[in-house]
Amino acid sequence: MRILQKLKVLLGMTKKKPYGFRPIRKGDLNVIMDIERQVYDYPWSEHIFKDCLRAGYRNWAFIKGEQFIGYAITSVAVGEAHILNICITPACQKKGLGKVFLSMLFSEMEKEQANCVFLEVRPSNASAIKLYQTMGFKKIGQRKNYYRHADGKEDAWVYSIDLPVG
Repeated sequence: MRILQKLKVLLGMTKKKPYGFRPIRKGDLNVIMDIERQVYDYPWSEHIFKDCLRAGYRNWAFIKGEQFIGYAITSVAVGEAHILNICITPACQKKGLGKVFLSMLFSEMEKEQANCVFLEVRPSNASAIKLYQTMGFKKIGQRKNYYRHADGKEDAWVYSIDLPVG
């Protein structure tokens, strides 16, 4: 059986995973900023992303084939993970890829001994809230005036999920 598998690999007959992820590289910043500006009314600055790279956060690129389709900025410490920013390019949204990406992130976070994951989300971001609830996140709190908004400030809802999921 091993010989057959090796032969398939050599002949390029193995199924490639359609999606993957890797650490973000400095050269990814242009595409990250393009996605960030397309998705968010108040995007993070390039300086913030550079600081995240320097600070040693877990910064992940979500890849489809060779195409960069999303990213996540996360931190893991003392058994807790925090998703600071997560985004998928608009052309790839609403196709179930958020679930795929979150599942990959959960796997990495578990490897780093995280027992739970936290994130903040705008109450006005109904599609993200639906995704997080579908994945098993529970609303645990609220941060007043957390986000910039056209009318001034918008609260953040805080969600959490215990690992391992499922």
